[in-house]
Parts: sequence; C-alpha cells; structure tokens
Amino acid sequence: MTTVQFNIFSDFRNDFRTYCKKLSEEFSSILIPLQKNAAQKDTPDYPLENPVVYNTALDEITEQSQIRLIVIGDNPGKDEQLSKNQKYLVGQSGKIAASFFQKNPEFNTDFRKNAIILNKTPVHTAKTKHIKFLLSNGDEKIQKLILESQVYMAQKTAELHISLCRAAQTESEKPEIFLVGYSELKKNGIFTEYKNELKKIYSSAPEEWKKVFVFQHFSMNRFSIDLKNFMLAQNNKDIVQAAHALGTIHKNEIWTLP
Repeated sequence: MTTVQFNIFSDFRNDFRTYCKKLSEEFSSILIPLQKNAAQKDTPDYPLENPVVYNTALDEITEQSQIRLIVIGDNPGKDEQLSKNQKYLVGQSGKIAASFFQKNPEFNTDFRKNAIILNKTPVHTAKTKHIKFLLSNGDEKIQKLILESQVYMAQKTAELHISLCRAAQTESEKPEIFLVGYSELKKNGIFTEYKNELKKIYSSAPEEWKKVFVFQHFSMNRFSIDLKNFMLAQNNKDIVQAAHALGTIHKNEIWTLP
C-alpha cells in the first residue's frame, strides 16, 4: 500500500476496533442468551465467547501489505467468535476460499495476506439465518443494533474501498470488492439495510462501483461451482475475466446500477 492508503486503512481499522469493543461492552449481556437460544434447535452446543467480533487479522496488515481484495461475508460464525480466533472466515468457508485462490494463481491473491476480510455485521450467530431469531425475539435495542451495525459496516466498507482506490498510484493498487453471499440481500432479506446503504454510498462513486462484484458464498463450494458453470456456459477460459463478468451479473440482479 502507499503511505496514504495505509493511513486510510489504519483509520478504518481503529474506528472498527473501537466500534466492536463498544458494542460488546454495551450489548453482551442481552446478546449472549439470545444467541444461545437461536442456536438450540439446529446447532450442537458450542462455547459462546464473543457475541460481537472484531477481525483481529486486520491487525496483521502493514504498509508493506499488498491489498488486492476486500472480501465481505455475512457475519461471524462459531469458529470466528472463539477467543483463540476472533478472525473472519476461518471456518470451513474460509478454508475453501483460501484453497480457491491458491489453486487459481491468476488472481494473484493470497487470501490470508492480500485480502481485507469484513462482514455485513460484526454480531455473531452460529448460522446467518439465526439473525432472524435475534430480530424476532430481541427487544428494540437488539433490533436497532442489528440494523445500525449493517449501516455502519456498509458505510465504512464503501468509504474504505473508495478512498483506497482514489489514493492508489497505479491501477494494480486499486482493490476490488468480492461480496459473497447475496441471498439475504434480496427483498425482505436479513441484510436489506446493508444493501440500501451500500448503494447510497456508491451512487457518487460510479468508477469504484465497477470494482464491486457479487458472488454466491464460499460455503459448500457454491462460489466455485457457480463460476465453473458460468465459464462452461460462456465458453470463457479466462477465470479472472469470467469472475468479473459473473460478479457484475449478480450485482445487477441485486441492485440497479447507479
């Protein structure tokens, strides 16, 4: 990163760390019982240690880091919230993602070194769909937390991406966004607030919006299967070019271009 880019990232990181700490201090006592109840029906018992999760992998990024991607998942799951981890996409989905980029050097990306990994909310649930339980069974404070955390993440992520692109000295220094998992971005989905806020920010940044791509989630190999099927259907052998085309198609399915 350039010095200017690193300063932009450092400001984002500090703000995000402080934000997660504030949420954790304010909401842990009412979040944990809800999160445990949400998981009871379909999830084996697990140690719930961090109801709000800051991604400590961000602390490993330095000015010497080459950031090629900002990857956006859903929310921190069982592995991510463990105190020994407190990192995003470290479970099975993350392993699949890391393997994909390792097997496809055309992207010139080490998933653990060249990507900033974020989520649509830092609030933990064992499964993404459990957020609906929190919204339905939590009080007004919890509902407000879930919605406002999405707005915060959308704003800060978009502003980070736009600023990093505009501070770049070369085209290769401009990161792309890979937003994975879009089913809950659709009408009446869990992450509608995130979707609306993201579109609002990029309405004044059309060039940077071109670098935002939307995909199926890494889990269950859906990302890879979708991309492979698209390449076969289009007879496109350039995997990076195909990813950009597919990611734009999915983006347009979710949003009208600004």
